[in-house]
Amino acid sequence: MTTGPRILILADPYGKPSYAPRLRFLCDYLATKGYSLSVYTEAYQPHDFPHAYPICEKPVWAGSFRWAIRSLWSLLTDYRNRRFSAWVQRQIVGQRFDLVFCTTFSTFPLRAAYEVACQKHLPLFVDIRDLDEQVPNAQYQAHRQWWARPFRKWYRNVNIHRRNRVLRKADCITTVSPWHVEFIRSLNPNVHLIYNGFDPVQFYHKPSYSDTFLITYIGKIYEFQNMSLVERAVRELNITDIRLNLHTPDYNTIPVTAVGDELRRSGIAVVLTNPAAHGMMTTKFFEALGCEKPVLCVPSDEGCLAQTIRETNAGIATSDMEEIKAFVLEKYREWKTNGFTRQPVINKSRFSRLHQAEQFEQLFLQLIKQQ
Repeated sequence: MTTGPRILILADPYGKPSYAPRLRFLCDYLATKGYSLSVYTEAYQPHDFPHAYPICEKPVWAGSFRWAIRSLWSLLTDYRNRRFSAWVQRQIVGQRFDLVFCTTFSTFPLRAAYEVACQKHLPLFVDIRDLDEQVPNAQYQAHRQWWARPFRKWYRNVNIHRRNRVLRKADCITTVSPWHVEFIRSLNPNVHLIYNGFDPVQFYHKPSYSDTFLITYIGKIYEFQNMSLVERAVRELNITDIRLNLHTPDYNTIPVTAVGDELRRSGIAVVLTNPAAHGMMTTKFFEALGCEKPVLCVPSDEGCLAQTIRETNAGIATSDMEEIKAFVLEKYREWKTNGFTRQPVINKSRFSRLHQAEQFEQLFLQLIKQQ
């Protein structure tokens, strides 16, 4: 029986490869504490993870052509957000809530969250995980719908305008890096930092042995990222038992449940970024931190991520080839001696998803109390 606050959650779709780990861990945590949760999103891909709360998914058009038509019409008229808002409002007729919580990496479903909050006279809490401005020249849009690529800057500007309209009116906002906090503060002063992080159940240290020294990268490689520095370092070192170990959505894909084990048997975890990018505190970094694996961040973002790597002693952020090779050799020798590597990280519990969930809960209760 639920006895805690009643929270209406509107989210972007649960999809591969991670199935929204930030939201899932938060919901699991709140459910165990007696919160009443109702999650509304779009049907995107089948998900088979267990959950003790209802997830209601709005059906969407199937097929790439129909998806493209819907996306183009949404760009012109905000069709997707409008339809979702109307659908959610029909679903929740007669239901009572204490708070509307919306989490998104872009603009969907911000409009719906704002309209439902207004209709129900509820506080609106927004968790925004990415900003289009964090990478240059609309490159963050490059991986999205094929039809949008020729005019992605327009697509970006439309999304920014729609996003900012809601952010200015939110009662509380959380985001993922100090850079994001400072950027959003110009729109709304009620903004707080809750980092991305790692699930301590899946990402933890345990000695794991491999016959090869693996330099591992797991995840998507965006247009503004590349592996060339790491590839060059491996070629120049020319050591037979050092191997690049890539897992991307299009190559050598592994299930999300296997990521922790793959990191534990690796010698180094690679994090890709770019000096032109801002506040890219990728989950890949925190998962490596949880496993206490040496992090090689290339090229250095010269910002939030590099600073956090220094503060936690998680590894190295650099664009210098000699520093990269020296770091690889240092960790390779450790692996040769011990059979595995372990980075002596500092204060990693600060970045666990349990700590995040506790931060969210405190903000939820403060906002509900103010009403």
